[in-house]
Amino acid sequence: MNETRDVVVVGAGPVGLMLACELRLAGVDVLVVERLAAPDMTIKAGGINTPVAQALDRRGLEPDLRAAHEAAMARITGLFAKPEAPTDPKAPATATAMRPRAGGHFAGIMLYADRIDTEDPAFDDMGPAAESRFVDQQALEAMLGRRAAELGVPVRRGVEVTGFDDDGVGVDVDCGDHRIRTGWLVGCDGGRSTVRRLAGFEFPGLDPEITGRQALVEMTGAEHVPLGWQTTPTGIFVNGPQPGRILTVELDGPPADRVSPVTAEELEDSFEHVTGVKVSISQVISATRFTDNTRQVRDYRKGRVLLAGDAAHVHSPFGGQGLNLGIGDAVNLGWKLAAVIRGRSPESLLDTYSRERHPVGEWVLDWTRAQVALMRTDPRSRALRTVVTELLDTRDGATRVAERISGVLQRYDLGGDDPLVGKATPDFELADGTRLAAHFASGKGVLLDLTDSPGLRAAAAAWSDRLELVTTKPAQPREPLSLLIRPDGIVAWTSATPHGLEAALTRWFGPA
Repeated sequence: MNETRDVVVVGAGPVGLMLACELRLAGVDVLVVERLAAPDMTIKAGGINTPVAQALDRRGLEPDLRAAHEAAMARITGLFAKPEAPTDPKAPATATAMRPRAGGHFAGIMLYADRIDTEDPAFDDMGPAAESRFVDQQALEAMLGRRAAELGVPVRRGVEVTGFDDDGVGVDVDCGDHRIRTGWLVGCDGGRSTVRRLAGFEFPGLDPEITGRQALVEMTGAEHVPLGWQTTPTGIFVNGPQPGRILTVELDGPPADRVSPVTAEELEDSFEHVTGVKVSISQVISATRFTDNTRQVRDYRKGRVLLAGDAAHVHSPFGGQGLNLGIGDAVNLGWKLAAVIRGRSPESLLDTYSRERHPVGEWVLDWTRAQVALMRTDPRSRALRTVVTELLDTRDGATRVAERISGVLQRYDLGGDDPLVGKATPDFELADGTRLAAHFASGKGVLLDLTDSPGLRAAAAAWSDRLELVTTKPAQPREPLSLLIRPDGIVAWTSATPHGLEAALTRWFGPA
């Protein structure tokens, strides 16, 4: 054997890097191998949801998120603004009086911000990170790459996995003529995952029926093409939000060729077919094809091989859920795998990874399928689109979909009746000037005691090496409560008394 590692992560995209950072933070010896020699700068996801922003905030990355968000906002055009009605009804609306317009979309049907009830309790206590939504995939990958380097995670590029053997005790991974012995192998290597294929995971789902193209280009002739998502008799297109960004969706089957580079001529033809406007593209800065191929493995683990991100589930990119789903996988898996490797928790803890994440992935697959159904051009689908458009123009409709898109409704079924258990922890300011999120930076769990209970702290003392104890009072008065929060920010237990705490500690943090 050439070398030995605790974990080998295959794939240095955002999901693989996030997982590696979580493992290294917990003291695990992790190696990342990546087939590509350099980061893939192809235009991809353009934003993150609230759970992802909160997860990064808990690890101290909120300033980086804010900087990336502000840089993205500086590039965005008028897609997210519309003229404000003038005070004088006889005066025309002007471009100088602008107000927020879009809070997301569903199948290209815009959710107007002034329809969304931001006072809904689902949006409470999200913390400042929730405002940093426009962080694109390239910016996030660069951010996590820097974080991995700071933590000392080795990332080897230009290294392709050619085979592996799981003997039940560890995995021998072949990378060309180099062999690595590892305790665990995690495939974060995308929708065409080599790890998934070689491990023999079943990958059931639906075949694709659309061809999508997304590109960043320099072009002329589109000066009068409207911004934003638009429906036409032949498909769907997007113009913006940044200059030169276009997206087309044709619903007459998947592309015959998914591999060859997307050319300017192909983009011009697709744009004209969908919009009816002939443009001239002088430069293709970045371009990709996509489909609505929709598949998910039944279990994210097979022996000592695990999957995360697109390796475990693929779907169309509508709604930007794929990047968020993958980061959620990494955050859920990282601390659990680390606890097993370090001997603190039994291997059965890993069973909760697939049990918790599979339903979230299943929901995303259904969410994207529904959007494709609303994009179809037949009369029945167009009639349904009209009905859904009317619903999303109501306060209740827009708010519900915005909650779904933002991820604030996500909850794991951890048992019990308390609605807070299984949800992301609230974030709020404490009297010492910190926020609750800041106390997760070490990667440990958090025991929040606002009840000033000596009995509770005594019950948790035997797990002190795995927990941060927070007893500082809130900056603003709150109902006294105690929360046991997992390293991934999920509330595992809550009560006004120590009852049930030891059982929850044992379940999620291993024996005392």
